[in-house]
Amino acid sequence: MNLELLQNLTQAFGPSGYESEIRDVIRHAVTPLVDEVRVDPLGSLVAIKKGAGGGKRILLAAHMDEIGVMVTHVDKQGYLRFTRMGGVSPLTCIGGRVRFANGTLGVIYVEHREDRSKPPTLDQLFIDVGATGPDDAPVGVGETGVFARPLELQGDRLISKTLDDRIGCYVLISMLKELPPVKHDLFFVFSVQEEITLSGARTAAYTIDPDMAIAIDVTSTGDTPKALPMAVSLGKGPAIKVKDAGMVSHPEVRQLLITAAQKAGVPYQMEILQGGSTDAAAMQLVRAGVPSGCVSIPCRYVHSPSEMVAAPDVEHTVQLLLEAVRSG
Repeated sequence: MNLELLQNLTQAFGPSGYESEIRDVIRHAVTPLVDEVRVDPLGSLVAIKKGAGGGKRILLAAHMDEIGVMVTHVDKQGYLRFTRMGGVSPLTCIGGRVRFANGTLGVIYVEHREDRSKPPTLDQLFIDVGATGPDDAPVGVGETGVFARPLELQGDRLISKTLDDRIGCYVLISMLKELPPVKHDLFFVFSVQEEITLSGARTAAYTIDPDMAIAIDVTSTGDTPKALPMAVSLGKGPAIKVKDAGMVSHPEVRQLLITAAQKAGVPYQMEILQGGSTDAAAMQLVRAGVPSGCVSIPCRYVHSPSEMVAAPDVEHTVQLLLEAVRSG
């Protein structure tokens, strides 16, 4: 794996709606590999690789935004109150660190509670940025921050913040580096705002008007202690989505992905996700409808500051998708 690339992707700042820094990182990586790069009005990056002709218009999307926080109030002692940007849980916040766009680092902690038998709520948390009052607070209301955690490799496990979905962005860039000539016109979309509205993929798909769309994202696993039963495990291959809370995958796209995995000789799993969805849910609904599916990278501890994926699953996802666009 290209750990330098993944380091650059995971550590770039990019909460939903504020993706300019991560977009610049991705633009630098993909520009030499494609025929055209553009940024759409909402901020999604679209990289186009033209086919030999006689093929389809295939959209492959990975979202570049990450979960984070937004300051809602600075109290008289300089502590920040905040709201979530995406699926942030109070349970994974306490003791964590967040970094704001201007480089300010803050520590999340919880106020004293008389009843500690219940989990804290978001409004009981605060961020300490070392200020003594509102006048010397280095960030203010409306400013956004993201979790601060490094990328680590332990064995074949990758651990970092924002593997959801920078690992999907890594897969698309890796595809472009290995892509042979194909007949299809391929549109690689690095979408904005997936964590809050799915609006980036929706607007990009409307403009592209593809014949088929495939999202590349992460999914939860059922292989941790007392996990919700789920037939997806870390290290057993990419997961081909059947259904999630927002969509049912188009049967032809799902079968294309299964066949591609078999032809490529890579292990794969079938995914039914009971909560959450992906860009595919939005892309399938544009214009008259777009046959859509999703390839998911198994990920433990999704939407926490320390997400975990298996490097072989990532590499197998690249090989599956390369076969899919060759034969699709």
